[in-house]
Amino acid sequence: MKKYIVFDIGGSSVKHAIITEDGEFIDKGSYKSQRENFEVFKSSMIEEIEKAKKNYNIDGVAISAPGGVDSDTGIIGGASALPCIHGPNFKKIFGEDLGLKLEIENDANCAALGEVWKGAAKDNDDVLFVVCGTGIGGAIIKDKKIHKGNNLHGGEFGYSILRYDGNDEKFKFKMWSHLGSTGALIKDVAKRKGISEDDINGQVIFELAEKGDKDCIEAIDSFYFYNAVGIFNLQYIYDPEKILIGGAISNREDFIDKINEKLEVIIEDVEYGNIRPTIERCKFKNDANLLGALYNYLQRNN
Repeated sequence: MKKYIVFDIGGSSVKHAIITEDGEFIDKGSYKSQRENFEVFKSSMIEEIEKAKKNYNIDGVAISAPGGVDSDTGIIGGASALPCIHGPNFKKIFGEDLGLKLEIENDANCAALGEVWKGAAKDNDDVLFVVCGTGIGGAIIKDKKIHKGNNLHGGEFGYSILRYDGNDEKFKFKMWSHLGSTGALIKDVAKRKGISEDDINGQVIFELAEKGDKDCIEAIDSFYFYNAVGIFNLQYIYDPEKILIGGAISNREDFIDKINEKLEVIIEDVEYGNIRPTIERCKFKNDANLLGALYNYLQRNN
């Protein structure tokens, strides 16, 4: 059975694993990410690839990375928490130069592909994937494959404009990331209470709400409402079989129920808007990007 070394490049660490073509994990590890020095980044990754070649006779390399990944060229555009990875040709440096085939894809897209291959969307062809974190990200799946778009921005749902504040001198047009992310929730509560955003976090906000804190209750209500608005819009834009939601906050037991409650209000009020989106939380957490990176490799190589 063929084996591959798979990397998930993150802001604080680079996870790696040896995975079979059937998605079975044989070995796992990680090392600290290198932000600025590409030569150090390069040596660490090559060291793991050479170990994998020697110990497992691997057939290829698959990578999940942040930023505007061009899967054809192997070059990562845009920006991320790791400036040094933007510009170098990953396909050449970590693939061709080492005698191996390499495929690389954006991390959010990989997370979605992991769900399509082995997770909550394994029985679906057309799915949208929403990541709720500091901002709102996502991915578009069509026929079990990623739709990246002309500018490699397919699935960047956080840029969707959900509200217009005419009396606001800056950023009059409020995007989904401004209104429905966990970062937005923290910013909202901090503004209501007149405190620094550093003095509060999502967990504390929900704990205070459970104790009856009015500011937190209202901010959470707004948070769920705008996520429901965004999801309602996505349903009518793409009409997917289901919409999967990821991000740490999606692990809250009532997260899906609360969004469904807001969707109910919207559907009852909007003329002709009677399609009810099917929303579910993602199955995978830490392993999603690794699985998706390998699935991307397998898809691109039949």
